[in-house]
Amino acid sequence: MSRGIYIVANDRVIDNAIALLNSIRYYDPEVTIYLIPFNENYHKVAEQLSTLHKVQIFPDLELIDKFTKRIGEIFDRDFLALPNKMRKLVAWFGPLDEFIYIDTDIVVFEKIADNLDKLSEVDFFCCDYHHANDKLRNIFSPFVKEQQLFSDAQLQDVFNSGFWASRKGVITEEQMDEALRECAAHREYFDFSEGVTDQPILNYLVLKLIAKRGNLVKIPGGGPGSWAGSQSFQQQDYALYDRGQRLKYLHWAGTRMKTGSPYWQLWEHYRYLHEGKFAFISKLTRRLFPFVAART
Repeated sequence: MSRGIYIVANDRVIDNAIALLNSIRYYDPEVTIYLIPFNENYHKVAEQLSTLHKVQIFPDLELIDKFTKRIGEIFDRDFLALPNKMRKLVAWFGPLDEFIYIDTDIVVFEKIADNLDKLSEVDFFCCDYHHANDKLRNIFSPFVKEQQLFSDAQLQDVFNSGFWASRKGVITEEQMDEALRECAAHREYFDFSEGVTDQPILNYLVLKLIAKRGNLVKIPGGGPGSWAGSQSFQQQDYALYDRGQRLKYLHWAGTRMKTGSPYWQLWEHYRYLHEGKFAFISKLTRRLFPFVAART
């Protein structure tokens, strides 16, 4: 049985992708990792990640192209402006039997693939507090609850789409196609008011098609958080802690990555982990004093 990790990236997010992969490999040198290209501009990031961390390109690029074209056929552009945002869904049809999907605006603080052991109990799991903090915001409109399209218990399983895990074959291509057409026919189900894209659709698919679900934070006393917008985490040795519990990962969801962003120095640590202190200072100098760099 094959296990591993999927990411979606292109050259535009190369710095985030390097930071993520540096963190994954720091704790796990061997786990299999596949890059799903976001669009055609992925060759630079693919080369970097392959050289640094043995990341492989998703082996069936034709499947990705066909899937993206199908998404474009199902959804009107004023509903889903970027069909490529849905490419992460091909994870269910890829080479890995069990997989974790991870957004590139994340760094991890443990051997993250060990969490796949949870799939001995469930067919899908996430690891966040969206259900408790944001509830249905950025996922479903009030219509879904009012019309009882899902039970209250089901709606307690909503999740952030940046970190989740499942197994190949749990959703078939036919099931997904039918559910996606249902979504396209009922825009009133979803909350796109703050610019989210794939998250509402992915939640609908999972609640509709996967009965055995879990959330790694739903343990006695509650697991550690993961959102970079929280100011309560404590840092120790380039990891974060929440009420004494080490975070599994940190996600800058909804945060523009730049100097001054929450936990920015932690992100920079992982971004430049293998480039040495001098390389980091040199990059910082070029960014802050470009006229000096031009003269040297």
